[in-house]
Amino acid sequence: MSAPTSEHQQIASNLHGELYGFLKHRPCQVFSAPFDVRLLRSTGNGDAQIQTVVQPDISVICDRTKIDKRGCLCAPDWIIEIVSPNSLVLDTRTKFDIYAENGVGEYWIAFPGEQTIVAYALSAEGQYEPLGTYAEPGLMQSHTLPELAVDWKDIFEEAR
Repeated sequence: MSAPTSEHQQIASNLHGELYGFLKHRPCQVFSAPFDVRLLRSTGNGDAQIQTVVQPDISVICDRTKIDKRGCLCAPDWIIEIVSPNSLVLDTRTKFDIYAENGVGEYWIAFPGEQTIVAYALSAEGQYEPLGTYAEPGLMQSHTLPELAVDWKDIFEEAR
């Protein structure tokens, strides 16, 4: 895999900065890649229980007992992936399914070229339901943190 583009990194930094500023002195924490998220299977003990390890661009974790020295054990509350040309299928299909199966409550996918974010929330049936598609200036509401709305222009303006 090649290194992320400067546009990818700018969007990741902008998102992380917005989330960090909002979450400072609150129970949830935000982490940026590289940060291991170890997703579990229902059988086995210890490391044998780990089924998949991913490194999302951004993870928000509200249950601090999931955080250890190696990263996050179990599903974060919210994951944001920033699509690169070589990660389109991975982020929009493979990880989309893995995150839903493992109970990640909110999943945002950012498309730098289109300057768009597509947001999903996990339904009671364990399927992602669209929350919105954000492709122009305006507020992007978080499902996980309802009091948080990120302004689209704060994420994409500098990345042009």
